[in-house]
Amino acid sequence: MNSPAKLNSLELITRLKRAPSEHKGNAGKVLLIGGAPGMAGALMLSGSAALHLGAGWTILEMLDPTAAHAMPEQAELMVRLASFHAEEQLQSTAPDVIAIGPGLGFSDLARDWLIAVLRYPTVPVVIDADALGLIADTPEYLDLLKQRNQAFPGMSVLTPHPGEAAHLLNTTTSDIQANRLGALSDLVKLTNSIVVLKGQHTLIASSTHLPVQCAEGNPGMAVGGMGDALTGTIAAIAAQGIRHNLNLWEASCVGVQLHASAADSLVAKQIGPIGLTPSEVILEMRSLLNKLL
Repeated sequence: MNSPAKLNSLELITRLKRAPSEHKGNAGKVLLIGGAPGMAGALMLSGSAALHLGAGWTILEMLDPTAAHAMPEQAELMVRLASFHAEEQLQSTAPDVIAIGPGLGFSDLARDWLIAVLRYPTVPVVIDADALGLIADTPEYLDLLKQRNQAFPGMSVLTPHPGEAAHLLNTTTSDIQANRLGALSDLVKLTNSIVVLKGQHTLIASSTHLPVQCAEGNPGMAVGGMGDALTGTIAAIAAQGIRHNLNLWEASCVGVQLHASAADSLVAKQIGPIGLTPSEVILEMRSLLNKLL
């Protein structure tokens, strides 16, 4: 198989430059779903990324009742207890972009929200973490994803790490890593989605885009929560892209390269690689994005 092209997407960031008259509606409403008991931090990291990368509104549907309250340290986030009527909540919220998976868990409520998201039309959807596990385990959910992609092409992106990719493809992580390009192709065929296969030199492809490979990134990114930050980043860029001429493919490419470039920037400043945190990467992404406008 031919080597993938090098990812070169940061020049697209200039499209996000805001006119003086813009308001939060122009930056989009992001809804993030997850944060089951014991895993609220994953959703908080995604929310922090969405907020700092420019979403006009960032709303968290938190499955953990003890964590579903206002966060004084991040008061800009709209945190609420996930409704037991997911479909009605989606309709009333009317999000511009949905991200589901960080800390979602595998409860009945998690399943209800995933079904509702897969049935929700038109808007870009980012699917990560436990949502990928549910799709891997439940053929009906995979069918719903395929049906959505047939009706709304290019409107879903999956962001598996190698273990999640192996689960989706019913193989082993070592097999994924031994042939990452082949695995990427298989994931695209399986899901009809944009696929971001994370790991060293993250790969991105879709049914209408040839694979590209991110040259940036470093081992300091091998820490829990880094993928959650990427999920919120892609969601925020996609939300702004709706009114700034960036589609979900382009937003995913920008998010991946910005995320890895920020980690490299921090390591160049001797912040990491050991001990590098997702929260530091989020703030560095914000700085880089604004420099590139």
